[in-house]
Amino acid sequence: MAARSLGSGVGRLLRGLHRRSGQSGWLLSVSRSTATRLLGSVSLAAQPGSYPALSAQAAQEPAAFWGPLARDTLVWDTPYHTVWDCDFRTGKIGWFLGGQLNVSVNCLDQHVQKSPEAIALIWERDEPGTEVRITYRELLETTCRLANTLKRHGVHRGDRVAIYMPVSPLAVAAMLACARIGAIHTVVFAGFSAESLAGRINDAKCKVVITFNQGLRGGRVVELKKIVDEAVKNCPTVQHVLVAHRTDAKVHMGNLDIPLEQEMANEAPVCAPESMNSEDMLFMLYTSGSTGSPKGLVHTQAGYLLYAAMTHKLVFDYQPGDVFGCVADIGWITGHSYVVYGPLCNGATTVLFESTPVYPDAGRYWETVQRLKINQFYGAPTAVRLLLKYGDDWVKKYDRSSLRTLGSVGEPINHEAWEWLHKVVGDGRCTLVDTWWQTETGGICIAPRPSEDGAEILPGMAMRPFFGIVPALLDEKGNVVEGGDVSGALCISQAWPGMARTIYGDHQRFIDAYFRAYPGYYFTGDGAHRTEGGYYQITGRMDDVINISGHRLGTAEIEDAMADHPAVPETAVIGYPHDIKGEAAFAFIVLKDDISDTNMVVNELKLAVATKIAKYAVPDQILVVKRLPKTRSGKVMRRLLRKIITSKGQDLGDTTTLEDPSVITEILSAFQKYEDQRAAAK
Repeated sequence: MAARSLGSGVGRLLRGLHRRSGQSGWLLSVSRSTATRLLGSVSLAAQPGSYPALSAQAAQEPAAFWGPLARDTLVWDTPYHTVWDCDFRTGKIGWFLGGQLNVSVNCLDQHVQKSPEAIALIWERDEPGTEVRITYRELLETTCRLANTLKRHGVHRGDRVAIYMPVSPLAVAAMLACARIGAIHTVVFAGFSAESLAGRINDAKCKVVITFNQGLRGGRVVELKKIVDEAVKNCPTVQHVLVAHRTDAKVHMGNLDIPLEQEMANEAPVCAPESMNSEDMLFMLYTSGSTGSPKGLVHTQAGYLLYAAMTHKLVFDYQPGDVFGCVADIGWITGHSYVVYGPLCNGATTVLFESTPVYPDAGRYWETVQRLKINQFYGAPTAVRLLLKYGDDWVKKYDRSSLRTLGSVGEPINHEAWEWLHKVVGDGRCTLVDTWWQTETGGICIAPRPSEDGAEILPGMAMRPFFGIVPALLDEKGNVVEGGDVSGALCISQAWPGMARTIYGDHQRFIDAYFRAYPGYYFTGDGAHRTEGGYYQITGRMDDVINISGHRLGTAEIEDAMADHPAVPETAVIGYPHDIKGEAAFAFIVLKDDISDTNMVVNELKLAVATKIAKYAVPDQILVVKRLPKTRSGKVMRRLLRKIITSKGQDLGDTTTLEDPSVITEILSAFQKYEDQRAAAK
């Protein structure tokens, strides 16, 4: 059967590739025209113009695919001579070698030349209705003033700068200012403790810290400067702390401290950009390691920017003039790629969301969508599940007709949350993309779009690999699992431009973490299921797999089965040692506020798991709690739950990433009460 026509975004991409047919010799790595290569690399079933054809070319001939895209999408100072040079066995990853460019020029200057008064940022401040719009010209001038301030205070190319700021135009300008002068930024989520901040500053050997006097979030004041003061006491490399003002509150200014706005006012609004090599470091972003010590993942210039821009454009069907609303914090990779770099490279208007989903009420997201006329909305399943508890009225109260695409990020989304987001928020008419990717991957790797025009989207499934992502499922012995309706360790078999290049200061750890388990492959750490149709569903972290009486089972599968219950907005399942089964499942569940008969719900949940998976998958124990322990980015800290039920509640390790540490006391108390009741029953 002839393939259906491509969606508009993919169609433009393909036409862009085809326009180069007949342009021979424009790149050393591409000797034949792209169209000829494309036609010769796919079966007749995948005709030119089809999504499979484009995917096949990206997989089989990366240079022919990515080379033209990089040439046309990015602004270069010096053309590259080699598209890629990568070897997963040694952890060597290089893209667009020989090329030079500046990321801030790609995100700002090129758009200022065309449309200086176009809106770059809409800062959705904590108080609704107080948004601030920033043009590309204003953002460029602010970036240049900040860049000149950094240079005046001794920051040079290659120096590291810590940014400890909430989502704000100045935080974006700080990132771009570092990029402009060739400094390397490491954004630390403005909510981490002084100890966590100090650890990241010291690992990166930062010369300067940029912060605010205070932060505002959900109506609460966060004392950022005090946290920085505490942190830098133990940071010998820090020479200056640049302090901006989010509020009028006066804060202590010590010997290291410099008032940022005052200094910027004295600087010129023009700053010559550094010409950076494609593989120079752009930024570091720290993520938790299994050993407990954070990993400073390194992303570089050209490949990262191209991948962020292309995924932003094609996964979300971004069109010129759209208002793109990613509600992630810039302290996470989602904020880097889909609040800052991807949208700005594409000349988009991007929303900076400073508040929370429930401030001042549970309608905040949707009121913002109505007021700002947001076209694409990208958020976390944990927020969706939270809002689901509040009911549909908070959503239907507001006009969401501007929305075209809804996106989910951070963890697999359960069916109930997916259906609610699609039917209630999107009125059943918006494309919903459940995206899978990681800090390490730099951008979205598996998502329902791009695809052929009108191709099916299955609820709660990431589905289709992005161009150039070649997934493989491997079994415990390292063998590739072929065919459909199979599961295994999710690996990626070849490099892509957006992936991390190393762990700062420890390349061997990088190799050990991602390339040693399955030589020749990048190991994601996640398990996945491939359907008969060839679609991918993420089943959860491999370390979240339970072996119950010889049956391997992802905790996410059990969670999904229980989360479909209308009374259960959130669940977390962990494995624990069992004398007979080897391991058993323990479920923590959060119930909606109006549920009175807990026992009935528990019994219904057990029946649901037995029905949807198997009797062996039914959790041996189910504990009702008010809330789950989450990081500030919304991920459930299952490690802490495991320690609580294995009588290690007094040795929880690092809990600095918890959004609210008091949740541990709540759960410990509920667990102790539960244990006492079980003992009495015996």
